[in-house]
Amino acid sequence: MDANKQKDRIRGSLIGGAAGDALGYPVEFIYSYGKIQAKYGNRGITRLDTEQWWKEEEEQSGKALISDDTQMTLFTACGILNAKENGSAPLPSICEAYIEWYYTQKGVKSKRHQECWIRNIPELNQRRAPGNTCLSAIAEIISGMDPHNNCKGCGGVMRIAPIALYGASQNRITDIEALDRMAADAARLTHLHPLGYIPAALVSHIIYRLATDEHPEKETFKDYIREGLETIKELFADQPEKVSKLTYLIRKAILLSDISTDDVITIENEIGGGWVAEETAAIAIYCALKYFDNFEEALIAAVNHGGDSDSTGAVTGNILGAALGYEAIPSYYKKDLELHDLILHVADDLYEGRNTPFSQEPDTL
Repeated sequence: MDANKQKDRIRGSLIGGAAGDALGYPVEFIYSYGKIQAKYGNRGITRLDTEQWWKEEEEQSGKALISDDTQMTLFTACGILNAKENGSAPLPSICEAYIEWYYTQKGVKSKRHQECWIRNIPELNQRRAPGNTCLSAIAEIISGMDPHNNCKGCGGVMRIAPIALYGASQNRITDIEALDRMAADAARLTHLHPLGYIPAALVSHIIYRLATDEHPEKETFKDYIREGLETIKELFADQPEKVSKLTYLIRKAILLSDISTDDVITIENEIGGGWVAEETAAIAIYCALKYFDNFEEALIAAVNHGGDSDSTGAVTGNILGAALGYEAIPSYYKKDLELHDLILHVADDLYEGRNTPFSQEPDTL
């Protein structure tokens, strides 16, 4: 693949995920599509909300805020790049990055944990509805304990896109199964239920395949999903019931994407709210497949429901952004996005495989 085209795909996935996150974040805790409509109109939220209705006027930034989803995604990227730079194993470095994210959420400056330069970015030191499971699991790691939970929430799957993007860039890692396993292991750092980490392997598989496909199409996208399902069946052969449950839901999402039905009804009644990882992956696959050539419609469908809208929006954006690229994302999902230039910078670092200093000079839109 042409270098510029693949770089555009890497950018598309990371910015796409952040855009989906920012679109869904204002409605994540509204819990009702009817109430979303009451606030944003008949179609729900369709543009980035820069007014932050839940904040006092003097606290508003004029940008559409990212949530903990994008924060942790950026720390995942930082962990991978630090491992590359230091010649160390990726997973411990990703874990170190999550510890540094944890301290940003606690308002603590750790002298011991200072590997990620992004820890000094003010916006990444703000609490953006961090998941309790992520916080408690990382606290256990810091205390020297193995995390103890049986959580299958979406806090693992929503942050793993950089693993696939790093591997896909310049065909840096060709062992896709090893990447799938790494994504699952990264999710498992905090979410120990098999359905909390196995969907991460599937999503990583899909993102990798789309980001390395010269001309991705809807039908080949379906092939990549099916291939990913076969791969996780082999990787997690010790969890046949969990893999079977995930496979059933994903195949259902594929079938539903070909049927002309109301998206809200389909998502809420047939797939779920996205609060758990298998539902987040299924909603993202449903939306990305149904609106494969239309990034805007995919995001609108992904966030307008009574569930975990920022996470379903983020994973949808990660997947479809990897297929369509940065230039295919409408400008109105980019120009008002918080930390747009920093996210673009991190995407370029993932492509190049190195950490570079971040300049405040704006990147091109």
